[in-house]
Amino acid sequence: MPMTVFGRVDRPGLRLPFFLSRISAGFPSPAEDHIEANLSLDDLCVRHPAATYFLRVLGNSMNGLGIYDGDTLVVDRSLSAVAGMVVVAVVRGEFTCKQLSFELGLPVLRAANPAYQDIRLNQDEELEIFGVVVHCIHKMPGV
Repeated sequence: MPMTVFGRVDRPGLRLPFFLSRISAGFPSPAEDHIEANLSLDDLCVRHPAATYFLRVLGNSMNGLGIYDGDTLVVDRSLSAVAGMVVVAVVRGEFTCKQLSFELGLPVLRAANPAYQDIRLNQDEELEIFGVVVHCIHKMPGV
């Protein structure tokens, strides 16, 4: 997956209205018309600013986990990757986004789309983790 890193801009974060009431995704419930607080996406998505970066997804290998072509990933380099986490890694000189797993003590990078093969590393290959994906931002269809 080619990697595009979005540049950081040193400016105060944009703070938007945040309704603390939850919205029903099942049966409708009465709406509450008051704003409880203001929220910045930084507050919501970034726990470790100095170790966080954004990437644009290219491809469909992670569709089964809700990560689609064109999505923006929020990646935290300060987190230790463990099995089951979605990571950004360098394998054989190329960047990729996959779910980390292990088989017989060797790392496996799993695709979340059956049309794509998992990446199995040999004992002599090195896996470099560039961070753990903590959020995925995507535009809704039709917008």
